[in-house]
Amino acid sequence: MKRSDPYIIGLTGGIACGKSHVARYMREAGIPVLDADAVSRSVTAGGGEALPAIRALFGDAVFDGEELDRRALGKIVFADSEKRRQLENIIHPLVISRMRRETEEAASPIVGWDVPLLYETGLDRHCGEVWCVYADREEQIRRIMKRDGLTAEEAEARIDSQMPVREKMARAARCIGTMGEREETRQLVLGLVEELKRRLCLE
Repeated sequence: MKRSDPYIIGLTGGIACGKSHVARYMREAGIPVLDADAVSRSVTAGGGEALPAIRALFGDAVFDGEELDRRALGKIVFADSEKRRQLENIIHPLVISRMRRETEEAASPIVGWDVPLLYETGLDRHCGEVWCVYADREEQIRRIMKRDGLTAEEAEARIDSQMPVREKMARAARCIGTMGEREETRQLVLGLVEELKRRLCLE
């Protein structure tokens, strides 16, 4: 395999299903993992490329001075699917461009793409295979409420704004549950990485 043509693992799953932990274990196993959410935050940070278009579409109400008010914007887009689609049309092309560039710069035979909306954005077409991280709905709600300080209703709205995790699981090559102990998940991920390296003749 040429270094200029890395094998891409698409890492996806439902919100608050534990993708960040799985990505950490992949990195531990030597796989660089690009975080689409981090890229998205970068293009929407102060001075980010996405801000002019977001202001033009949503107005000053979703800004605090020159900074994006993410909570205000979230209340709008998670309650209105058309507004969410319009926001995605602004952000996704910028994220895809950055991900492709960083993949080329990674100089690794395998690169992970941590993308919550992998299927929704069509980025799965760029992946050699997809790994889906999952947890049950009640656990997702609990984690979102604790992590983001949201109500149960707000947490459910965020879950329901995404493709159902079971649909993602049905389309993925590997499914990784995170309901057990973290060490259990870690060992599973390390084993999957070793199995992939053997398949790609990288060992």
